[in-house]
Amino acid sequence: MARRIAGLVTCGAVAGAATWALTRRWMSRPPEVPRRSTEPSPVIDEPASMAGEPAASWTRENFHGESVSLVGGPALAIGSAAGASVAPGLDARLRIAGAGTALAIGAVGLYDDLLGDSSSKGLLGHLEALRSGNVTTGAVKVGMIGLTGLAGASLVSRSAVDAVIGGAAIAGHANVINLLDLRPGRAGKVALLHAPLVLRGPGAGIGASALGAMLAAFPDDLGERAMLGDAGANALGGLLGLAMVAGEGRRARLAHLAVVTGLILASEKVSFSKVIESTPVLRDLDHLGRRL
Repeated sequence: MARRIAGLVTCGAVAGAATWALTRRWMSRPPEVPRRSTEPSPVIDEPASMAGEPAASWTRENFHGESVSLVGGPALAIGSAAGASVAPGLDARLRIAGAGTALAIGAVGLYDDLLGDSSSKGLLGHLEALRSGNVTTGAVKVGMIGLTGLAGASLVSRSAVDAVIGGAAIAGHANVINLLDLRPGRAGKVALLHAPLVLRGPGAGIGASALGAMLAAFPDDLGERAMLGDAGANALGGLLGLAMVAGEGRRARLAHLAVVTGLILASEKVSFSKVIESTPVLRDLDHLGRRL
């Protein structure tokens, strides 16, 4: 038991150290990104790299209307992958699934963060855009997260049916954490509440890596210096989902999928922020440590 705990602490520490170091480096000197077009593509609403156009910005306005760096997201994704890669005793297939999930979801989330448009909101909004012939960057992100979830689940499943159920649960989990990431520190607090679920079973090393990276990103997120964005929130949710799916049987995966699907559908009709603000316990937890 002591050896197992030491292993989880080690991979969490590696993930946290990598996340912290990358955040510090990129906050002082953000990486170069492609230039974004102000005109939508006729096929997909994404920017084209053309000379003379403004570069995509590494900052976004938060709910206070202040500019906050987006570097926390890719730093968390890469840090989590680093932790999963060195997690002691982790099955090789799980190691690949963890690192791959973090990097793939983080990359497609960053694509939407830097180069996406906000003309369509929510899952239904992206589906409606597809029906109109517009492939939004958000739709691309949703599709790629689904494929990544399926790939990750296939590495920890005994049958194709279990892989499909698990993949959908992982993708749904990624979406739910991103939907909740509308206030500083909220995604991190929700992630920490997952600890009893993700720090046990075969996926514990994945869970420890995700939480270690989140703990390193938490002060900057809560302090409104660097936000997670889609890159960080989606990657965090995908890793938490994978850590849970790795230890779940078919019934548990179906229940997992039902919960995340219900939350996603509810988000199309109900504001999670309004629910949190109207519930004293949730409101107090949400306000804890952040500027109001």
